[in-house]
Amino acid sequence: MKRPLRVLIIEDSEFDARVVVNVLRGGEFDPVWKRVETAEAMRAALAEQPWDVILADYNLPEFSAPAALKLAQELEVDKPFIIISGGIGEDIAVECMRAGAHDYLMKGSLARLLPAVDRELREAENRAARRQAEQSLRDSELRYRLLWEACPDAVILMDEAGVIHFVNPAVEAVFGYQPTELLGRNLSLLQPEALREPHHHSIANYMATGVKKTSWVARETFGLHKNGRQIIIEISASDMVLNGQRRFVGFIRDITQRKQAEQALQASREQLRLAREIQQRLFPSRPPEIPGFEIAGASYPAAEAGGDYFDYLTMLKGRFGVVVGDVSGHGIGPALLMAETRAYLRLLSIRREDVSEILSIANTALAEDVGPGRYVTLFLARIEPQTRQMIFGSAGHPPCFLYNAQGEIKLAMKRTGMPLGMRSQTTYPPAPPVQLESGDLLVLLTDGVDEALSTREEFFGTARIHDYIRAHREQSAREIVEGLYHTVCQFAEGTEQADDLTAIVVKVK
Repeated sequence: MKRPLRVLIIEDSEFDARVVVNVLRGGEFDPVWKRVETAEAMRAALAEQPWDVILADYNLPEFSAPAALKLAQELEVDKPFIIISGGIGEDIAVECMRAGAHDYLMKGSLARLLPAVDRELREAENRAARRQAEQSLRDSELRYRLLWEACPDAVILMDEAGVIHFVNPAVEAVFGYQPTELLGRNLSLLQPEALREPHHHSIANYMATGVKKTSWVARETFGLHKNGRQIIIEISASDMVLNGQRRFVGFIRDITQRKQAEQALQASREQLRLAREIQQRLFPSRPPEIPGFEIAGASYPAAEAGGDYFDYLTMLKGRFGVVVGDVSGHGIGPALLMAETRAYLRLLSIRREDVSEILSIANTALAEDVGPGRYVTLFLARIEPQTRQMIFGSAGHPPCFLYNAQGEIKLAMKRTGMPLGMRSQTTYPPAPPVQLESGDLLVLLTDGVDEALSTREEFFGTARIHDYIRAHREQSAREIVEGLYHTVCQFAEGTEQADDLTAIVVKVK
């Protein structure tokens, strides 16, 4: 079952707040959240109910993360305070951490949000437990021991020499020992041999100087299980005086599985990075030089390995082809399917001249390989340089457009069949030939362009595409491709790119 989580979000963008909530919801949490934008609203929200975590944008029109942190401290709200910003510098982030913020993340990279929230929740629990434990100890040692007995973490109380005087029942889950097996034994029994001497010297130095050379809060180190295996533990420790005697108490949890999961996640991200790198190398490095035509194309990747595809094809009888495609989904699977589609089309384009036949054969081959729910939308145009005649086929792809010299839409090229890979027997009847004229502009796009979202959750849309082409039709093909991408980025206003943006522009001279 997912963990309930009450989240107070200090953010002026509803969309950014929902992105953060969706990341939490995609992990182990079931968030209940509220968004505020001012100090008054934050104060009211804190009075309304307790919150488990506070997530704050750095700059808001009427508020800021430092001001929110100060308000939380004034109200003695000791909850995880994490800054999520679109672009603060490292020096500002360090200053915020010194002021009391627990962590900071960039809006464009929320991969650390789940482990950061999980870590800070546990750290807040530890702080609360320590505060309560210290107060209880001042009242009586008995009440302190009762508290430790119920603590879900292993609790070990020892003297200056490391001799154990108390352990709670949770120690068995971490180290495998019954509490009675550890009483009177030395802490070194629970430490790998390589850590015993450094630990002894660290305690001796602290006793002599009062200076802690390493953190005693949420420190990661290694422990030794009763069965001899080494485990990764997280320990928070403090010292105190009980009945006039100096004592040390440690709150310990086994984080071996969590660290293994983090390592697996890191490995998965590395695989995605490699997949993205390989995918980018599959795109053509430069456009073909065709007399009478100027061609440019590019694909701008989203955060994950995606399935956008574009290519220039060498075809029979001196013709050339331009193609854009989009594989459903994100990740390594779609990236591999994109590479397979590219291979089929390149092979077929030098053996077949009919666009309909090329799409039909590619569809049959892909239908045998893709699983349920996977498909490829694709637009393929074959152009005869001498006659300037174009024939196209569209396998379920969003409309591509041919503009005249005045920037008006000459032809909206809609789909001629289903996406590739959905049904093996699908055929793709060719569209009527199109005569290209000087000044014409062929624009092929994937849906990442018109479906780009602004912070107001508004789509970029085809109308803005047409307006841009009309206003910039005199520029070079490369300038049009790059300018359209930058225009979409400005429209998104820093919103994380959710899909690849891919475009090909062909200008007829």
